[in-house]
Amino acid sequence: MDENRDKIDNEMNKNEEIKENEQKINNDCNCGCEHCGPDGCSEEDCKECDNDCRCKDKNENKDANENVGASAASPETEKDELTLANEKIKDWEDKYKRLLAEFDNFRKRSEKESAMMIDIGASMILTKILPIVDNFERAINSIPEDIKENSFVDGVDKIYKQMLKTFEDLGVKPIEAVGKPFDANLHNAVMTDENAEGEVDTVVEELQKGYMYKDQVLRHSMVKVKK
Repeated sequence: MDENRDKIDNEMNKNEEIKENEQKINNDCNCGCEHCGPDGCSEEDCKECDNDCRCKDKNENKDANENVGASAASPETEKDELTLANEKIKDWEDKYKRLLAEFDNFRKRSEKESAMMIDIGASMILTKILPIVDNFERAINSIPEDIKENSFVDGVDKIYKQMLKTFEDLGVKPIEAVGKPFDANLHNAVMTDENAEGEVDTVVEELQKGYMYKDQVLRHSMVKVKK
């Protein structure tokens, strides 16, 4: 009888162990495949198992977490990248400002050079016209008094005045000479007169009229100076 009792106890103990193992397996894995041993599934077993394993999910979650951790940048890294981006932006802004300043200087220089070229060209043309104006003046000054009322003379005088008006509109004006102190920048002294009335180094006579074009001398006045 004792033997039978011992056998029964052994069988009960075995059943308890089997239940514990099954419980352990169920705790670790729910696939119930042949790869699951008494100690549950291992990673190698689950690689060969087509069923849903808890440990497989756990491994996948672990891999996903590792990937997320690898892809997520640390605050220090993000700060370094932001600093680098700001430095690049500042560098491009500096380059843009320098380029804009250089272009503005180039534009101003080009406009100034263009204006100078226009003035040089205008000066050359006006200088060639001045002898024609001189001839008009000589012709008008040589007209006898008795024919000054002649219509032809009046027409010549009007043409002369029209030329002077055109010169004035272009920025050309006569240089004042007679009675003014001699100025080598404006006057060209070709004669002197010690007996002439007036102060010393004063222009007493204008032999040829001089002209200014804007701020430059188009032609110096040819004058006689008191010495």
